[in-house]
Amino acid sequence: MQKLTFMSRPSASGHRTTLFIALFTALLPLSLFAQYPQGNRPGANSVQSNTGRFYGKVIDEVTKEPLPYASVQLLGMKYDSVSQKMKETMISGQLTRDNGEFSLEKLPIMGEFTLKITYLSYATYEQKVSFGLRGGKPGGGKPNGNGGNQGAMAGAVDKDLGNIKLGVSNTLLKEIEVLGEASKVTLALDKKVYRVDKDNVAAGGTAEDALKNVPSLNVDIDGNLTMRSAAPQIFVDGRPTNLSLDQIPADAIDNVEVITNPSARYDASGGGAGIVNIVLKKERRIGYNGSVRAGLDMRGRANLGGDFNARQGNVNVFVGGNLNQRRSLSSGATDRYNFPFLGQESRPVTNIFQSNDAQFKGLFMTGRAGIDWFINNRNTISLSGNMHGGEMRSSDLIDIHTDSLTFGNIFGSSDALRETDSKRQYRNFGSQISFKHLFPKEGKEWTADANLNGSRSENEGFFNTDYLNSANLSSSQKQTGKGSNEFFTFQTDFVNPLGNGLKMELGARTAIRNFRSENANFQDSLADGQYYRVPGFADRYKFNDQVYAGYGTFSQSFQKWGYQLGLRAESSQYTGTLLDTDSTFNVNFPLQLFPSVFLTYKLNEEDQIQLSYTRRINRPSFFQLIPFTDFSDSLNLSRGNPNLIPEFNNAVELNYQNVLSKGHNLLVSAYYKRSTNLLTRYLTEEFDPEIYRDTVIISTYQNANYSQAYGMEFTSKNVFWKILELTTNLNFYNSLVDATNVQEGLENQQFTYFIKENVSVKLPKSFTVQLNGSYQSRTAFDTGGSRGGHGGHWGGPTSTAQGYTIPVWYVDFSIRKDIWKRTGSITLSVQDIFRSRRTGSFTESDYFTQETWRRRDPQLVRVNFSYRFGKFDVSLFRRKNTRTETEGMEGGF
Repeated sequence: MQKLTFMSRPSASGHRTTLFIALFTALLPLSLFAQYPQGNRPGANSVQSNTGRFYGKVIDEVTKEPLPYASVQLLGMKYDSVSQKMKETMISGQLTRDNGEFSLEKLPIMGEFTLKITYLSYATYEQKVSFGLRGGKPGGGKPNGNGGNQGAMAGAVDKDLGNIKLGVSNTLLKEIEVLGEASKVTLALDKKVYRVDKDNVAAGGTAEDALKNVPSLNVDIDGNLTMRSAAPQIFVDGRPTNLSLDQIPADAIDNVEVITNPSARYDASGGGAGIVNIVLKKERRIGYNGSVRAGLDMRGRANLGGDFNARQGNVNVFVGGNLNQRRSLSSGATDRYNFPFLGQESRPVTNIFQSNDAQFKGLFMTGRAGIDWFINNRNTISLSGNMHGGEMRSSDLIDIHTDSLTFGNIFGSSDALRETDSKRQYRNFGSQISFKHLFPKEGKEWTADANLNGSRSENEGFFNTDYLNSANLSSSQKQTGKGSNEFFTFQTDFVNPLGNGLKMELGARTAIRNFRSENANFQDSLADGQYYRVPGFADRYKFNDQVYAGYGTFSQSFQKWGYQLGLRAESSQYTGTLLDTDSTFNVNFPLQLFPSVFLTYKLNEEDQIQLSYTRRINRPSFFQLIPFTDFSDSLNLSRGNPNLIPEFNNAVELNYQNVLSKGHNLLVSAYYKRSTNLLTRYLTEEFDPEIYRDTVIISTYQNANYSQAYGMEFTSKNVFWKILELTTNLNFYNSLVDATNVQEGLENQQFTYFIKENVSVKLPKSFTVQLNGSYQSRTAFDTGGSRGGHGGHWGGPTSTAQGYTIPVWYVDFSIRKDIWKRTGSITLSVQDIFRSRRTGSFTESDYFTQETWRRRDPQLVRVNFSYRFGKFDVSLFRRKNTRTETEGMEGGF
């Protein structure tokens, strides 16, 4: 299957974004050869036959500017013992220096070679080169025994190739890439990749800051992630994670993979929302390299971090760590207008007006380490581990005003002050072991990996309410909890090219999760001021969730078009146990099939279209199933429903790709998705005999009939005058939720649009200014997707037929100065510069209408410093040779 690569000419400040890719391409093959056999006669002096040197300089053919970090390779023919044929092999390779120069040394002096130079967005350069030696001296013949030709031969084996000019590529390659300093966009057959490591606004922040600027994604102020108004599955390095976005440092992220319509190769869970895979930084550069980072915000909140990577021979080691302090300030309000309960029309109703100011403090620490062992050319074992820990403390002061009404007239008012103080500690750990085997047949490989992720947490919260109109009247509640989560996955994949553009992929996956939660609610005693426990039937709870899957895909590529057919089978079982009552319930989800179809057609050299269809499943999460009532917000009580069944999703997507000249690129997507048995929030009333001793409203979950959404998305990147880069993302869609099976006439239809703009301007003196802006119109609550607890206590945004979110917009600003030949940088960023990021929602039910809004950390100023270091030397850890290069050459003659 062919894809297109078209990129604008990168500026000097964008060169370092290509360093890892170029270095990996240039130097990885060095570990695959031992010596160059061509021209080596038995018994020949090894020093004499490996003393050649090619050197030169790589420049832009138009601007004549040097091209740093271009990949330079010298290729020659070598006998391959496996295939028993002569095979082209890399003899030497390196990256050009900052001034574009390269020097390939210790080369065989006999035979002909191919010099190959590649650089992202430039046409590949190839040239036949040789030292012109035959029979051991220039021009042929036998070497002179008295050394008379020594000077001529020394000059012949030290050859200047001059200035080599590279031109911008308009060649058809295998991917579409849009290269820029702030982000790099890659559109492949079934996923898009966005580089976020150059996002200046996110520097020193968390994954929340990084992902909110990625096209197609939105992050609210609570860290809830949505893609096209649905909550996607969140992976880290391709595997499920127990971490929330605010626990992942932005500086540790290399890129983000956005998979809007996952094929059968991917986990079918998560519904129609797709997958977001956060890929953390990991280097395999030969030699050593690393970075250190430090930052401070206007509230004295610091961040520190660093990464180090070293590789020599067949061993690669990496280690990294981050420490982040957080101090967040937020404010908000809730206005609720209650209606009389059914059968209680004569009873007075209340209107409640609530405002709050909250403060959040936290300390987060992360650590990662791993090792790659390249056993030989075809087998690699990797081991890695990570640990995360932190403590969070929050306090909230809520002012509550209540008006009591009879027949619409206010006859009484009351005021109360509610203080909440809570703390939470968590510890996460993860480990992975993986194996990769490459077969002699090109493209054929087998991989297997096992992952174990676990977490432990404890929390405690106090809720005290003083009723200001009544002397000495107050009430207090306390909530405590602790829990554990263990997630084990095993996956194996096999890829086999069958020839003539055919390829087959097979795989299997097992996922087992054990979760345990122990919660308790306490009410104070007015008599003695002590807390007594309010028993609940779901205070102590555990569950086991198992998913078994297998998949197969078959694809074929032709000159103009290609296809991929896939089928995935999944079966799962869920066992929940209420520990206090020793009661257990089981939910078995039988074997289900999930097909996928991808078709790609190349219209011409610049245009390509893709059509895809997938079927997926969204299983209820723990927080949607657990029948435990959360009392942390007296106006928004929440509880799960153990009787939920999975929702199923069908999605169709059509993509059109057009790459225009002079750095202008356009991606257009049209999509339709439909979910049945939609997992949706629903408001219901019940009498609470313990804490409130009154009728209360509970927000719980139900399976609605269906939801559907259809729309179009436009993403473009434009480069003007080589200094201004604009990345634009527009999304227009219409959504409908049908919950008439839950309540007669209950439907919610909403047209929504998103606008996101990223602007990067390169200024003189190595300054770069970046502006990121976003606008989101009124939006129906989530129309189907994963809820894995990556947002709030109850898993983030959820489908509902009873409300919508209010419009919200914001603009972020940053300026960066590169220093020390771009090995260091200083970044100043301002978040929400116009204090406009005010999020909220409107909910309407038979019991009340409610409007809420919140704002967090407006106009937050942060300064960050980063420094990169490294030495890319294949002989870094070898014993040094005390002889000089000249001594070695003369010794050979």
